[in-house]
Amino acid sequence: MGIALQTSPFFQLIEYLAVFFCGIGGGMAAIRKQFDLLTIVITSWLTALGGGMIRDVFLGALPPVGVSNIGFVLTALVSGLIVAVIHPEVHKLKWTMLTLDALALALFAVNGTSKALMYNTSGMTAVFLGTFTAMGGGLIRDILLNEVPQVIKDRHWYIVPAVVGSILTVVVWQMEQQKHITFQMEFILDVAIVVLVVLLRLASVKFDIQVPGAVQRTRAHLPSGRFVRHVVHRARLDGEKLEEKVDARAGDSSSAAQNAGSAQDAGKQ
Repeated sequence: MGIALQTSPFFQLIEYLAVFFCGIGGGMAAIRKQFDLLTIVITSWLTALGGGMIRDVFLGALPPVGVSNIGFVLTALVSGLIVAVIHPEVHKLKWTMLTLDALALALFAVNGTSKALMYNTSGMTAVFLGTFTAMGGGLIRDILLNEVPQVIKDRHWYIVPAVVGSILTVVVWQMEQQKHITFQMEFILDVAIVVLVVLLRLASVKFDIQVPGAVQRTRAHLPSGRFVRHVVHRARLDGEKLEEKVDARAGDSSSAAQNAGSAQDAGKQ
């Protein structure tokens, strides 16, 4: 999260909850594939903290938080153990889990972007790393479970809210650095960014707002055969004219050389 959020005990608690419920989601994916308990726990850990590990590797912040922060690691592992028991109840809480997943998406996007900025990266780099932090765990989970990644399969807004949140975090950061806003105002804006990302994600699912795909077309508009033959014919004519010019120039050069030779012979005589 941004510096303002990082210093708030309330949002530190929210961040632990985000890790926990991301782990729950990862564990549920492994349970649906009927994997064993160890795989469930590992999947929960990678889903919850995989995005942060990708970010930290890119930043050179080693060892990554996913293996160095004992609080986060234990929270992720415990989430896997818990979901192995309560998975029937979790399966019934679709909208609750969707809301918590959206909250985790928002918090991780803001967190990843802010950490990148603290490492003096450019704004563009921070946006990329914030987006990787938000979606990286789910991407690792799906690859591990041999699934099409959700960020590709789900056409509802998933990456879009994360990118929006990351960009706004950069804007707020720069405003605070230039003293255009106070520390308290930065905190308020960070909270507003988190809420906005959550609302964008939930609204896209609720109202079936999807990212558009390729333009639907059934006919190909290519040059006709007559047009192609005309172009080829013109090219041939131009080529023939070019050859005639080259031959003419070659003939003129040959005649000039012969005349020069004749003049030299006459001079010798």
